[in-house]
Amino acid sequence: QVQLVESGGGLVQAGGSLRLSCAASGGTFSRYGMGWFRQAPGKEREFVAGISWSDDSTYADSVKGRFTISRDNAKNTVYLQMKSLRPEDTAVYYCAGARVPPGRVVDGSSPYNSWGQGTQVTVSS
Repeated sequence: QVQLVESGGGLVQAGGSLRLSCAASGGTFSRYGMGWFRQAPGKEREFVAGISWSDDSTYADSVKGRFTISRDNAKNTVYLQMKSLRPEDTAVYYCAGARVPPGRVVDGSSPYNSWGQGTQVTVSS
């Protein structure tokens, strides 16, 4: 299975933007569906966005139109571009990998078996 390392988190004002990166190693990245999750203090981890082998993407309703997930298989990296950030987006963001068949939609219920250590995103009001 792949090993995942997130980066790009930080402190940003409401309305600002951040781009998170997740670098993969040790596996065939192109055969993984990839997802981004987040967990705020005192809350359960929630699905944010997912991307399939064929670049089909899915999003949580709370981030649609503001966040964009993408992948670069040549760089073994998945990205999460976040715009129009809100204080409620504050959380630790995790990327995750799931071995799924080609064409399978990647969402919160996909069989993720690789997780990164997380990167903190803090949005100030």
